Amino acid sequence: MAKIAQVSAKYIVHSNIQIDGAVDRPDVIGAIFGQTEGLLGSDLELRELQRSGRIGRIEVKVDTTGGKTQGTITIPSSLDKAETSIVAASLEVIQRIGPCNAKIKVTKIEDVRVSKRQFVVDRAKTLLKSLIESSMPDSQELADEVAYAVRVMEIQEYGKERLPAGPGVDESDELIVVEGRADVLNMLKHGFKNVVAMNGTNIPQTIIELSKKKTITVFVDGDRGGDLIIKELAGAGDIDFVTKAPDGKEVEELTKKELHKALRSRIAFEQAKSEIQTKKNDNNNFKGKSRADSKSKKGFKSKRPGYSSSGQRPASGSPGSKPRAPTPKEKEAFNEMLEDLIGTRGAYILDQKLNILGKVPLSELQGTIKSLKSGIYAVVFDGVIEKDIVSTAERANVNFLVGMDTKVKTSNQVYILTSDDL
Repeated sequence: MAKIAQVSAKYIVHSNIQIDGAVDRPDVIGAIFGQTEGLLGSDLELRELQRSGRIGRIEVKVDTTGGKTQGTITIPSSLDKAETSIVAASLEVIQRIGPCNAKIKVTKIEDVRVSKRQFVVDRAKTLLKSLIESSMPDSQELADEVAYAVRVMEIQEYGKERLPAGPGVDESDELIVVEGRADVLNMLKHGFKNVVAMNGTNIPQTIIELSKKKTITVFVDGDRGGDLIIKELAGAGDIDFVTKAPDGKEVEELTKKELHKALRSRIAFEQAKSEIQTKKNDNNNFKGKSRADSKSKKGFKSKRPGYSSSGQRPASGSPGSKPRAPTPKEKEAFNEMLEDLIGTRGAYILDQKLNILGKVPLSELQGTIKSLKSGIYAVVFDGVIEKDIVSTAERANVNFLVGMDTKVKTSNQVYILTSDDL
């Protein structure tokens, strides 16, 4: 007799059976075949359907408790919907099994393909998720990869020194001279084609020759190496302009906005040389002024309000008191200076009239405050206000500390301000 497995069936008929007596599984199966025989005609005879494989093995599970039997009947079918429904309905005509009354109730006809379809959908979701996570690259990664490949294709070797350069060196009347290959790649990324690299601090002959024919802007990193290159250029070539990356940053890591801002703020080469020449004197001037002020204030009775007879400004506050809040005019000035310092990692040191006494790198700020000891009214800097800088400012009788953010909430002597406060 041919049989059909449930996995090959299209439908499965589920039904419950209740019998008023104790019977066995063969009794139930015999009653199903016997009492439906001839009921549905020869085409839907259960024995013939099972023999041809259109009805599968009839599964019967029964359990006898307290003299009564109950259980389930399951019939797999590969017939169509209508024929399967007729076979299922025929089960409910069975009213006796052996000598006992019986009642069969079809609970549902399950479409196996729906279950399989749901399994396929669920499994497909899992496979797709795995595919996306493991092998499918992010669209941004693809774009970055293509853009990098284009930049590498655009970069050329120029002159006898084979300097890294963009494709627009010969065509352009103005050139941007940077330090290295990575700088050229970053400039190409943001649309600057008229760029060439020096490949070191020594000035190549190619750059010297180009400087005689074209307008040259030297674009160096915001570190001491950049200053050295500018000094080196002083004795070679005809350089027109100079610009620098913000303090502590390199040209290769600047954004498009930062590149444009730096190039817009370029200065004449002669001015750049002059600034570098006087840069080292700034700290010395600070120290000299501090010593001179200290000497002149000894025994001097100041007439300026708020100063003691010794000429020293008293502390901004005392334990338990709060330092004076800034005036609206002071806040406005602090805000403008803080915006001007964004990205520079530098600091402005101000006097009581909010004049800038000088600008120092953030790394030298504490040392400068300690060397001056007094005469500092406010410090505005591109950084986070921390406990050590607050302590240094308190000892120097600084009134205001203004930074991008703060890790110190309050001070009894120094009024702390951040960009959010302004």
